[in-house]
Parts: sequence; C-alpha cells; structure tokens
Amino acid sequence: MTVTIERPPAESPAGSRRFRPPPVPAKVFGTVVTIVSALLLAFVAHLTVVSALRHDRAQQTAFADFRFELANGTAPVGQTDLDTGRLHEPGTPVAVLAVPSLGLREVVFEGTTSTVLTSGPGHRRDTELPGQAGTSVIYGRQATYGGPFARVAELAPGDVVNVATGQGEHAYRVSGVRRAGDPEPPALAPGAGRLTLVTADGPAFTPEGVVWVDADLTTPAQPVPPKPLAARALNTGEEAMAWETDSGPGLLLWGQTLLLAIGAVIWIRLRKGLWHAWIVGVPVLSAAGLTFFTELSRLLPNLL
Repeated sequence: MTVTIERPPAESPAGSRRFRPPPVPAKVFGTVVTIVSALLLAFVAHLTVVSALRHDRAQQTAFADFRFELANGTAPVGQTDLDTGRLHEPGTPVAVLAVPSLGLREVVFEGTTSTVLTSGPGHRRDTELPGQAGTSVIYGRQATYGGPFARVAELAPGDVVNVATGQGEHAYRVSGVRRAGDPEPPALAPGAGRLTLVTADGPAFTPEGVVWVDADLTTPAQPVPPKPLAARALNTGEEAMAWETDSGPGLLLWGQTLLLAIGAVIWIRLRKGLWHAWIVGVPVLSAAGLTFFTELSRLLPNLL
C-alpha cells in the first residue's frame, strides 16, 4: 500500500511580499502633482521659447504684408483708414523700426495692449506716427515674446534710429535715456519731431520700472492728418506696464477647459492605466494649456 504525503507549501523568503498597486488616493495625488509640475514648466517654456517663436512668425508675416502696402501706397499715414475713415484696428502694421547699433529691425503695430505687443513693438495710438511733427511713442517688450526692446536701454546719445512709414523713410538721433524721476525732455519747437521708445527697466522678467529713450527727428517732418483720438484717450490696458482688464472671460473659459482635461486624464489613469492616460492626455493638455497660457499672459505687464 502506497501512502502519498503532500509537501507543505514552501515558505516565502524573509522580507518578500506580494506587489500591491498604490491606493487610489495615491494615484490621484501623484497624477495631479505630475500634471501641475508639467504645466508650470510648460508656462515657463511658453514665456521664454514658444512666445519668441510666435513673435518671429508674426513679424515675418507682418513684414511681407507691410512691404506690399508700402509698394502700393496703401500703408497707414494717420490714426484712421483713408477709405473708411475709421480708426485702424489694433494690430495693424504701421511702420518698420530699425536700430543699426542694436541689430534691431521690427514691424511696429498699431496699439499697445498686451495682445498687440505679443507680435512686436506697438505705436501708442494717441500720438503721431513716426516721421511726423510732434512726439511719436512706441512700446516694446523687454523679455517675453522675443524681447525686441531688450537692449533699448543701452542706446546712447548720437545713436541712429530709422523708421519707414507710409510717408517715407525717417531718421532720428538719440538724445537721451531717462527713468522715473529724471527730467523730461524740452518741449518741441514748432514743426519738430521726436520718437520715444518705451520698455521695462531692470532684470528680465522682474522689471523695476520703465525706461524711456528719446530721439530727435533729423529728416524733414511730415504733415499730421486729423487725429480723432485725443491725447490721453486710451484704455487703461494701453498704458505702460498695464495689463488687459477684459481678459477675464477668456481666462475663465480656458481655465475651466484645462481643469476638465486634467480631470479626464486622472479618470483614464484610474480606469485604464498610466500609459493610456499620457497617450490621451499629452496632446489634449498641450492644446488646452497653450491657449490658457496665452490668455494668462494678457494679465502680465505689456512691457514685460
């Protein structure tokens, strides 16, 4: 008679344990931390890299358009459109600014809001166009969106600034650089012209104030068409270092969209797994985040 004796199960080696997936709260927390960290890094990349690419693209397109208008004699010469009599829309190309000593050449757009200045320097709408009798004021960003005016404060008296408009080519010579508390330049003589370049002053991304560079017109001043937009008639969002007060609705809409996208990624992470979540989440979060960052940047100072 044969007796079968079952071997007892082998004991697990000391210290070995069965793998258990992390609990749901830990998954949610880890996913949220990862997404938020990625979005913060993406926002920094947006301000430093992506914004510069968008600026370069806008400049390339605007230069081609404005060159065509100059060739056909349809470039703006005043505050209003000659055909419709209406004020030019913000973002309309009005000039090409060149500073040889800085290697700077930029298309200048009408308006000085944060949105307009993402494409390049902006002409303050309640001032004369460059080349005309009177004072023309141009704002430009110091660090973000290409930072076209990053080195404007380095200009010294005697440096040349050239501007092309619908009224021809004009030359200026820098007369001084000033900051808050410095004396204002003397009043212009009748028929004289001045160009003032304005940007943020101080370290990049942490400005401490505003710097103004004044330049006197050295070529014949051009006539000034009627100005329906009076001095100091601008919106608050067009002043130096201002932000756009009407950016709230867009920011709220895309903020909600981004939160919904984050929630969807977390749900996929819990239901389907990590790789499914990132395959779906990366393109969705990138699209929603890019638009949200664009709206958020409108809340930053327009000269930043």
